[in-house]
Amino acid sequence: MLLLLVVSLLVICSTAEDKEITLPRLTDISAAETFIDSAEVVIIGFFETDGQLGFNEFLAAVEEVKSLPAALCSEKEVWAKYSIVSDTISVFRKADLNQQNLEPAKAQNLDKDGVVRFFIINNVRYITEYNQVSAVGLFQSKVKVHLVLFANRGSDNYSELKEQVGSLAPRYTGKMLFVLINGKDEANAQAIEYFKLKSRDLPRVGLYDAESDKTWLMGPGEISAERVQNFCDSFLSGELQKEKETGEPELKSEL
Repeated sequence: MLLLLVVSLLVICSTAEDKEITLPRLTDISAAETFIDSAEVVIIGFFETDGQLGFNEFLAAVEEVKSLPAALCSEKEVWAKYSIVSDTISVFRKADLNQQNLEPAKAQNLDKDGVVRFFIINNVRYITEYNQVSAVGLFQSKVKVHLVLFANRGSDNYSELKEQVGSLAPRYTGKMLFVLINGKDEANAQAIEYFKLKSRDLPRVGLYDAESDKTWLMGPGEISAERVQNFCDSFLSGELQKEKETGEPELKSEL
């Protein structure tokens, strides 16, 4: 029995070490750039040495949020490249060319769940599904214009519309964030009403400008890549702003 317990402890320790080793170590700027460019959203733990404050919480959070690629970096040359001055957990994303930092030494009540929440909030992608958590990251972004696809999950063309509209997002990096709002989720009713729509009206496409707090709807009909692109371009050129808006929304902080 004692031997079995010892063997079990050794296996647990070995597994923990293996999880740590499986994270790539970024040893120079080129490796860091390649890693950051490898996915829409990636995570890097900038720790001077293993075991620093927040290190174990970082590993535990990475293990839970497996959908986001993660790496470790202790090279100061790389730190300088990304303006890191102390141990920091960073999320890099392509949609708005943004780097979000969490410094363990400055965090209140640092734990695994807090780091996981930091990852999820900042998981802003080329097309981000809207919910109460993702809304925080969307509205914290410096990009204040949102192209919004309203569609009912489970409808025949839901996945096709998401892929078709999302494929346009890289064209508008740093200019617009693309957001998907599921009309079947009752929690999104307020966001849909914000554009004076009902679930039965979907799918539709709209634009929201957080700075002016105004909304516009693309006309009803086929939602094609060409129409959505023209809709986006008309906003960027200023033409859309001249048209009648969908109405003055009542909420001021989020959709």
